[in-house]
Amino acid sequence: MASVPEAREQKPVRRYVNAAVAIHWITALLIVIQVWLGFTFADLPRGPERMEFFTWHKTVGATILLLAIARLIVRLRNPPPPFPPELPAWERHAAVWNHRAFYFLLFALPLTGLVAVSGRAEDWYTPLVGGIPLPVVPGIDEATGELSGGVHEVLVFTTLALLVLHVGAAVKQQFFDSTRQVAGRMPPFRPKSGEPTRPADEQAPREA
Repeated sequence: MASVPEAREQKPVRRYVNAAVAIHWITALLIVIQVWLGFTFADLPRGPERMEFFTWHKTVGATILLLAIARLIVRLRNPPPPFPPELPAWERHAAVWNHRAFYFLLFALPLTGLVAVSGRAEDWYTPLVGGIPLPVVPGIDEATGELSGGVHEVLVFTTLALLVLHVGAAVKQQFFDSTRQVAGRMPPFRPKSGEPTRPADEQAPREA
C-alpha cells in the first residue's frame, strides 16, 4: 500500500478480488445508512425514539469497523489491480490517496464515536441492537468524550466530501473515459469493450 500501483496493459482487465468487491459494496451501503441514522437521531428530541436511532447508529458503526478490519486484511493479502496506462499519473496518485483517506476514516469514525460514547458511559459497555454489549474505552472523562464527539462530527463532513469526489471520479470513469478500464476494476462496472474482467488474484490461462 506504500507505493502507487503501476499502470500496465491488461487483457483481460484485472479487477478487485471477490472478497474486496463484496466488502466495498456492503460498506458503501452501510455508510449511506449510517449518515441517515446520524443526521436523523441528531435532530430528534431526547427520548426513546432518539435512543433507538442512536443504538442503531452505534451498531452500524461497529459493523463498519469490523468490515474495515476485514477489508484491510484482504487488501494486504491481495494488492489492488494495476491501473490502465491511459490513466494520467496525477489521477492514479489522487485515487491512491483517496483510498488511503477512506481507510483512515473507516477506522477513525467508529473509534472517535466510541470514545465519545465512553465519556458518558455508566458501565463497562454500551448496548448495541439486541442488547449486544460493546466495551467502552476505560478512563475517558466527559470532557474528553465531548472533544472526541466534536472530532467525530468533523470527520463525518470530511467523509461526505470524499464521497462526492469518489462518486464523481467513478461517474467520469464509467461514462466519460474512452475505454472505461478503470471502472472495470470494480464490478458490476465493465470496460467499454464489454469484455469480462478477471480477479487480480486469478492466474491467466496459459496459451497452448
